[in-house]
Amino acid sequence: MHPKVSIITVCYNAEAFLERTIQSVVAQDYPNIEYVVIDGASKDNTLAIAKRYAGHITTLVSEPDKSLYDAMNKGIRRATGDYVVFMNAGDCIATPQSLSRMMEGSNNADLVYSKAEFVDEAGLHRPWHKTTPPPDQLRARSFMNGMVICHQCMLVKRSIAPQYDWQTWKIAADINWSIEVMKQVKTAHFYDAIFCHFLAGGVSDKRRRQAVKERFRISVQHFGLWATLLVHVKIAFQVLKRGSVS
Repeated sequence: MHPKVSIITVCYNAEAFLERTIQSVVAQDYPNIEYVVIDGASKDNTLAIAKRYAGHITTLVSEPDKSLYDAMNKGIRRATGDYVVFMNAGDCIATPQSLSRMMEGSNNADLVYSKAEFVDEAGLHRPWHKTTPPPDQLRARSFMNGMVICHQCMLVKRSIAPQYDWQTWKIAADINWSIEVMKQVKTAHFYDAIFCHFLAGGVSDKRRRQAVKERFRISVQHFGLWATLLVHVKIAFQVLKRGSVS
């Protein structure tokens, strides 16, 4: 049995990066994929590129949206798969076998997840900046330390996938979403290999200070002020310790 996986690509004016993403999805040997592409009414050749792969795209929408996360919500609403996963413009699935290997032995888990590595626009790779915990250590509180799982490496049961609260969280809605998902996850399956090459330079990278503030407020909302302060003191101590060693 192969559960249907809805892969969602959100894009806007992404003519330089979209094709590599589509090709990585099209190349997958997993037999039950639904591919949803949400374009924010791009003004460049993004839509034309997507249309070239119309035979591989289940749903293609091109219309204005209110934000990245608004567009991602559209993708969730249009998905019909057992699982949803985002692979946005510029991000790529590592190999044609990656999704099949990731789903192998997943046993209908609520969350199927894996590892990522960064890739920049020049194609240079570097490791993910967080340690991805195994299932027996993964909790909603794990995300108090940031995105311990790359968003593009989270295959989430559609039945527990919430909408993104983009009106409250402009930069860090992905962490809020991940925490809300984890609060519902009862079973998780970990594929201990690289699943995604994540394009560096996203919204949170470019607006780092606002992202940090939002992440702090999200953590307080879910776990309380004192627990959040304690975690952040530990993070600050670890940063200072690394600095003194170097």
